[in-house]
Amino acid sequence: MPGDSQSEQLQRQHFDDIASKYSAHYGDKWSQKYRTRFINEPLLENINLTGTKVVDALCGNGETTGYLISKGAHVTGVDISQEEIDNFKKRFSGSIGICSSILSTGLESNYYDCVVIVGGLHHIHPNVIGGISEMHRILKVGGYFCFMEPHKGSIPDKFRKLWYRSDHMFAENEAGIDLTAAKIEFSKKFKFIKEEYKGNIAHLFVLNSMIFRIPLRVKPIYSPPIIWLESLIEKLQGKFTSCYVVCQWMKTR
Repeated sequence: MPGDSQSEQLQRQHFDDIASKYSAHYGDKWSQKYRTRFINEPLLENINLTGTKVVDALCGNGETTGYLISKGAHVTGVDISQEEIDNFKKRFSGSIGICSSILSTGLESNYYDCVVIVGGLHHIHPNVIGGISEMHRILKVGGYFCFMEPHKGSIPDKFRKLWYRSDHMFAENEAGIDLTAAKIEFSKKFKFIKEEYKGNIAHLFVLNSMIFRIPLRVKPIYSPPIIWLESLIEKLQGKFTSCYVVCQWMKTR
């Protein structure tokens, strides 16, 4: 795809290579249960999606799209991997799927009611600010930018950095996002509605079973108790002990 940055070329090749495995682990029944309870519901809390135009950005093959459609949204999926977008179109024939850079989507300006990104921004370093700028461009004033990402500076992030360097499941440019820097950059363009720090044992072993090489046949055995345990542990968590942050921003100008 002409015009891709080097980091985007790296990510496109990476996700073309792991698409089928990624879909199997991140889209299975138990990962979806985790996503609904700990990511999707808090991410979109108090936002009425009925009849809205929503972009599922960096969508993969649509692990979040099904939830958005169930809430009445009209979804456009955007991903740089052609393999992922082809799968997205097969799964959601009533939605639009676009293979495009997140830095230049080609989508209409000031048009969408909501943009959702689940675990995608940390794949586009060093272009996170550019990616958010493009999401700002396509949103209406009053529209929501909702994202979930691993964040820089936490204790899990320190272990994540070491793992990123040694595991081929990660691309070279992956890193937790610097939320403080992003908020400073966009302080005059977005109102920051929600910032919740979440993710512990079930985030690691249910949602990220692929990374830990856990066979899918084993997940139904251990997932129910550790999802329950996650709900208890998260009540005690803060920024420095959580695996990810869930944010809602509203476009103000």
